[in-house]
Amino acid sequence: MQSCKLFYSDDPVKILRARGQYLFDENGERYLDCISNVHHVGHCHPSITKAAAAQMDLLNTNTRFLHDNIVLYADRLAATLPEKLCVFYFVNSGSEANDLALRLAQQYTQQEDVIVLDHAYHGHLMSLIDISPYKFRKLAGQKEWVHVAPLPDTYRGIYRENHPNPGQAYADTVKDLIEEVHRKGRKISAFFAESLPSVGGQIILPRGYSAKVAEYVRSAGGVFVADEVQTGFGRLGSHFWGFQQQGENFCPDIVTMGKPMGNGHPLACVATTVEIAEAFTANRVEYFNTFGGNPVSCAIGLAVLDVIETEDLRGNATRVGAHLKDLLTKLQTQHQIIGEVRGAGLFLGIELVTDREKRTPATKTAALLVKRLKEEDRICVSTDGPWESVLKFKPPMCFSMEDAELVVQCIDRILTDIEANDLKLEKEDI
Repeated sequence: MQSCKLFYSDDPVKILRARGQYLFDENGERYLDCISNVHHVGHCHPSITKAAAAQMDLLNTNTRFLHDNIVLYADRLAATLPEKLCVFYFVNSGSEANDLALRLAQQYTQQEDVIVLDHAYHGHLMSLIDISPYKFRKLAGQKEWVHVAPLPDTYRGIYRENHPNPGQAYADTVKDLIEEVHRKGRKISAFFAESLPSVGGQIILPRGYSAKVAEYVRSAGGVFVADEVQTGFGRLGSHFWGFQQQGENFCPDIVTMGKPMGNGHPLACVATTVEIAEAFTANRVEYFNTFGGNPVSCAIGLAVLDVIETEDLRGNATRVGAHLKDLLTKLQTQHQIIGEVRGAGLFLGIELVTDREKRTPATKTAALLVKRLKEEDRICVSTDGPWESVLKFKPPMCFSMEDAELVVQCIDRILTDIEANDLKLEKEDI
C-alpha cells in the first residue's frame, strides 16, 4: 500500500526483535539502529519492560480515578522544566500534544493565526498538517491563518555562517512577518517551532533566536510553543530540553513532548503555565483524554526517567555525540561531498553536496549511501532536509563510542568507493 511507507521500500527489512541500539531481522542478522529516537533509552530495556508489566498486572484505567503515578510523573517532569511550566496535560502522541498546544494558544489569545518555520513538520492530524509546510505544500496548500517564517539555517538559509548575528537577523524576519499579518488586519496566536528542526535537516537554531522571537511574538499578544517531540529528554546531552540551548533565561509558554517519553509506548504531554491553563478551562468545556496519563503509561514514563539518570544517558549523549561529530568533521576534510557536519549530542546531521561553493544538494548520493550502509554494513540511517540530502543521526541514547567509530569507517569506505568510481549520480540534476 502506497499509504504506508516503509524504510528501504525497495528491499524492506523484517525486524523480529531488538535490544539496546540493535535490531535483529527474521534471519537473525543484526542491524545498528541510527534512526530510532523513539526507543530513547534503548530497545526493549528490561527496566521499562518490568515497570510496564508490573503496573499492567496491577491496574490500568483512565484518569478520572485518583492514582499516584500521574502526580509522581508530573512532579518529575516539572523538576526538569522552568518553574512557570507547571501544568501538564498527558496525551498519547506528539501529534495529540501539538494539536492540544494549538488549542491552548488559540483559546488563551482568542486569535487564530500561527507562525511556523519553513519545512516544519508538527504531526499528522489535520490541524497540524495545516501548520506543517513540509506537508501542506504537497497537499491543499497554505491556509490564510498560517504564516511561514524562513528556516534559521545558517548553512543554506538567507543568513549564513558568515553573518555577524544570524540569530537576530532571523528573528527580525519573524518581526517583519508579524507586521505583515497586522497590516492584513489579523493577529497572532502563536509561534510554533521545533527546538531543533529535524525534518528541515537537523538544524541548530542560532544563539539568541528563540528569545528574540518570543519577545516579538509576546509583544504581538501571542505565545511561543516549543516542539520537543524529537529533541527532549536529554538527547542533546548538555541540556534536558532543546530549548534550553537558547540560554538560561529563555522559557517557552508551551512545551510539547512525545516520541522518547515512553521508549516506544504511546506517551506524550503538553506543559504550560497556570495562566494559559486557566484560560483554556474558562470556556467551561473540559479537556479529557481516556488513555493520556493512565497508570501504565506513567509507570513507563517514570522508568524512562530513572534509566536516563541511573545510566547517565545525557552524559553518554554528550561524550559519544562529541566523538561522532569530531570523527565526521575529520571525514569532511577527506571528502568534498560533505558540505557540513552539524548537531549536538546524539542529534547530528551530515549535509551532502555536489559543489561546496554552490552548496548543491547531493540527493542521489545521500540515497545511495543510505542504501549501501544497510546492504553492506547493516547500519540503518535516514535522510531528511528539503532536498533529502542530509544524513540524520538520532540513535537510541545507549549508542556507544564503538558504534560511532564503525559508522564513520563505513561511511568513509563507501564515499571513497563512490569517488574512486567517479559515479556522477547528480550530473543530470545539475
